[in-house]
Amino acid sequence: MVPRITATEKALNLIGQLKKIHGPLMFHQSGGCCDGSQPMCFAAGEFKVGNSDVWIGTISDCKFYMGADQFEYWKHTQLIMDVTPGRGSSFSLEIPLGVRFFIHSKMFTKEELEELEPLRKIPD
Repeated sequence: MVPRITATEKALNLIGQLKKIHGPLMFHQSGGCCDGSQPMCFAAGEFKVGNSDVWIGTISDCKFYMGADQFEYWKHTQLIMDVTPGRGSSFSLEIPLGVRFFIHSKMFTKEELEELEPLRKIPD
């Protein structure tokens, strides 16, 4: 199966560092303005997800959710989470470390679209 979301080694290392500090994590990308359009990292369960969100995959045992409206724009692309220096103005857990998560994307090939991991049901 082809994953909808992956991460660079740099992102995986940062996730590991944040897990040591904060315990289990989750990600959400809302598609809102400014920093809301970037992936936000929270302690697991700290951000309330609901019917307007899609669980698109898991990175390093961390669920990654996206607002359904934004997912409609990105559903034909594989998301690749990465890290860049700089402070955002969000509540994301990596911000105090002077870095932030961001997304690269690539279009799925026809073959990849046929092998995509299914979207996951958001637990009640």
